[in-house]
Amino acid sequence: QVQLVESGGGLVQAGGSLRLSCAASGRTFGSNSMGWFRQAPGNEREFVAAISGGGGRTYYADSVKGRFTISRDNAKNTVYLQMNSLKPEDTAVYYCAARTLVVPTTLRRGYNYWGQGTQVTVSS
Repeated sequence: QVQLVESGGGLVQAGGSLRLSCAASGRTFGSNSMGWFRQAPGNEREFVAAISGGGGRTYYADSVKGRFTISRDNAKNTVYLQMNSLKPEDTAVYYCAARTLVVPTTLRRGYNYWGQGTQVTVSS
């Protein structure tokens, strides 16, 4: 069982930055690939970024590529999402997800555990 807790959301102006954190429970964190997803009101949850268990391989949605960076610190059981050049379109609840394989996926159904989400609001 893996429990995830996101933090770091907030209100920022367009062009600003935020760093989200996701703290994971368990002793096998390095065996879990991790993902970030987001969901705006009225929309489906969409893929944002993913990282392999060892942190050596990353994937990004086209909408955030070049602006967001996913990383992890396995010694701290934590995954991060650095968000730069934020746009109003990035406004959403951001969710951290864990997968019981070291190789990540962009698909929601590929993740086994989910955090409660953290709100990110970008004003224009």
